[in-house]
Amino acid sequence: MNGTDRTSLSEYGFEQQFDERVAIEWMQENWSKSFVFCGLYAALVFGGQHFMKERQKLNLRRPLVVWSLSLAIFSIIGAVRTGWYMMHILSTTGFRQSICDQSFYYAPVSKFWACAFVLSKAPELGDTAFIVLRKQRLIFLHWYHHITVLLYSWYSYKDMVAGGGWFMTMNYSVHALMYSYYAVRAAGLRVPRPFAVVITTMQIAQMVMGLTVSGLVYCWMQEGDCYSRVDNIAWASLMYLSYLVLFSSFFYQTYLRGSGRAKVAKTD
Repeated sequence: MNGTDRTSLSEYGFEQQFDERVAIEWMQENWSKSFVFCGLYAALVFGGQHFMKERQKLNLRRPLVVWSLSLAIFSIIGAVRTGWYMMHILSTTGFRQSICDQSFYYAPVSKFWACAFVLSKAPELGDTAFIVLRKQRLIFLHWYHHITVLLYSWYSYKDMVAGGGWFMTMNYSVHALMYSYYAVRAAGLRVPRPFAVVITTMQIAQMVMGLTVSGLVYCWMQEGDCYSRVDNIAWASLMYLSYLVLFSSFFYQTYLRGSGRAKVAKTD
């Protein structure tokens, strides 16, 4: 386990019993099905918009509260478990190892949450159904982010590439706040504007760190310390760069240029 002491961390029963080998083998055989999910998603999203065009918007406040709260709880637990393991690696083996260590995919503490993370990108596509049925504005950033994260997550999990621990820990952490924010908003409670600004700032920081991790993986891969593939690093870099541009533009349009109510870019 690259020097990491598995037994020093407490383990939940279901985490310890989870067989990551079966999950990884399944993903290696079926990861391309993510394209099917994305194709159906795009058809339903834009077909749904056309269907709702001449119809009254639906009041889905209660289902939206339940949906957002469920994803918030899931993300909070995932952030705690992967964050705990990340801190363990950082404190025992250092920053370089935290990026290159593949044990996030098979360690007792994190292996379940690594698999849950990539699989959750399929049901999280359901976020968009609320936007379509409530006839809210669907921005490019929303559906583009959903599709590309699903494709990249499934593509990367099958190869257990370096950097994955950082990617999933950051995503869980940001989503813990983002979905909590949306659950509170859906419940009809007012959220002070600074909270929205903080969440979007965290999303931008996540993209900067994603680019940094991808660059370090490439550098250290040349030295034989990090396992990855050049094509994976290229896709990750393009993905995070596009996110950085889109989220920065959203931040500028919403908080600096815009004068309307603060909002958070809802992503998967």
